[in-house]
Amino acid sequence: MKTVLIVGALGVVGRAALDEFSADPSIRTIGLSRRQAEPGCPAEWVQADLMDRQTLAPTLRDLGQISHVVFAALQEEADLITGWSQSTQISANLEMLRNLLDALEENGQDIEHLTLLQGTKAYGIHHGTYKIPARESDPRFIASNFYYDQEDLLKARSMDAGFAYTVLRPQIVCGFALQNPMNALTAVGVYAAICKELEQPLRFPGGPACFQQATDAGLLARAIRWAGSESRARGETYNIANGDCFSWPTIWPGIARRFGVEPGVAHSFSLARVMADKGPVWDTIVKKHGLRPYAFNEIVANWQFLDFTFRYGTTTPQHSMVSTIKTRKHGFHDCEDTEDMFARIFDQLSDERVLPSRDL
Repeated sequence: MKTVLIVGALGVVGRAALDEFSADPSIRTIGLSRRQAEPGCPAEWVQADLMDRQTLAPTLRDLGQISHVVFAALQEEADLITGWSQSTQISANLEMLRNLLDALEENGQDIEHLTLLQGTKAYGIHHGTYKIPARESDPRFIASNFYYDQEDLLKARSMDAGFAYTVLRPQIVCGFALQNPMNALTAVGVYAAICKELEQPLRFPGGPACFQQATDAGLLARAIRWAGSESRARGETYNIANGDCFSWPTIWPGIARRFGVEPGVAHSFSLARVMADKGPVWDTIVKKHGLRPYAFNEIVANWQFLDFTFRYGTTTPQHSMVSTIKTRKHGFHDCEDTEDMFARIFDQLSDERVLPSRDL
């Protein structure tokens, strides 16, 4: 039986991977996170801190043979955007992967494949517009980046231990996760709900219109599963995206209509600043609509990511487009209409009482 260990199983990517693998009864699925499993978790669970080198190996000792690892764990700084270039963030994320590989080796694990998650920071998106479209063969950006350090470590360790690996680079990953600093759609929904409660229009707060891409978390989970079984994916890197492109200002009126508010006139401002005092408003919304009692800073852990995604503070279009030709040539063809995905995820969040119903 294939046994998949999903590391970082409570993030947007990890949750989707957990659902994908656990739906197959022929696969034994294990989730790993610093936090406890949530009610109704469909998989086995290990609570462990990847930064605690001393306890990690003993915690993983009795799991039995693991065949596949999905590494979706991520450590972010409180100052999210600045942290992407800080040595502390780079060293912490490298240490987490190293500690996991050491713990697996110490326990005699003979894994077959590890999937490593990256993103467009591999192309330097956090330093400005990169070459469009970005391809997996593009040279690394000159600035330090924990993606590069993790990938170098993984390449060396895979050669020594004889397992395969694949690197996936999704665009904006859309799904749901609590306490996740890069959970764009949930943050958009919370912003819209607050605007409606305050009888305010849903002003687009970003910068100039630009072309971007998104990645449905479920599609990414299927790509993870494909990468772990496709021989052509061994040692390869793939961009993963829905297959189309979008512009926030273009789709903004539709998002506003979905939440029953007027789109208003675009007005560039920082959500990280403006939303800082809106916790009491969110508490009122939760009580009024009978939502799950998630705290404001729990459901949206960091508004800086939405500022970045909306290109707040920029004066020229900062596009983000990647080529997925290599992925398709090697056999993964899944695609998703991004606007349909937005609508579906918003409906799911309403059905699960995370966001207010569209009828309220």
